[in-house]
Amino acid sequence: MNTAASNSTSPYAIELKDLRKSFGKTEIIRGTNLAVKPGERVAIIGPNGAGKSTLFNLISGRFGATSGEILLGGKRIDGLPPYEINRMGLARSFQISNLFGRLSVFENLRCGVLWSMGYKYAFWKFLSNLKDANDRAEELMRMIKLERKHDTLAMNLTYAEQRALEIGITIAGGASVILLDEPTAGMSKSETSRFIDLIREVTVGKTLLTVEHDMGVVFGLADKIAVLVYGEVIAFDYPDAVRANARVQEAYLGSVLADQQAAEAGV
Repeated sequence: MNTAASNSTSPYAIELKDLRKSFGKTEIIRGTNLAVKPGERVAIIGPNGAGKSTLFNLISGRFGATSGEILLGGKRIDGLPPYEINRMGLARSFQISNLFGRLSVFENLRCGVLWSMGYKYAFWKFLSNLKDANDRAEELMRMIKLERKHDTLAMNLTYAEQRALEIGITIAGGASVILLDEPTAGMSKSETSRFIDLIREVTVGKTLLTVEHDMGVVFGLADKIAVLVYGEVIAFDYPDAVRANARVQEAYLGSVLADQQAAEAGV
């Protein structure tokens, strides 16, 4: 990684420059360029196999890029391990919830805040005595509307509650950039509607990138939409402009909206 090219005064929270990723001879991400400003909510959409999950894995450090640059607040992060990227201010949730099933809601959230509050590997300290960490966990629990589930084990929560807890843990470390991978997948319409409101509330002032297939969620949540097709961003604009984009209609959006309308009509 060439850190000499870093620019700490960048106007962008996340910037991808000619990003490429190949697996063997197969190129999945093909020269992707994207620049997201601080505080923007961006939905990344595209057909199956477009490279959306691979793109998230590159940004969060799970995969190394074949070439190109990834900048977080103007600083190069491509090539860094996930834990270092997280400590620089980027957090990610996954399609499948990653929780401590045998810990309570409160205990899961407290685990999420410890490192960011400077406790690290202080094995000689009693967690019950860490008032600031406990207070922060309580605050997060109220934010995600799970205060009544304080002592409930994570494994005993409903699916929607587990996803809410996952969001709480994701923001627990105080990251300024949040990546959410299909946050509403598997939810009912009513759960999805409430979850959109929750995401909006807990990410106020933060930069949000989300991969989402539900166009209702996309148009209801995103400030801007990036359309990824065959590893390239073919459009990045405000929702109305993306909806009207002929290339997007041809490549992806028209068929998706038609499928959703047919499903809602019971066809």
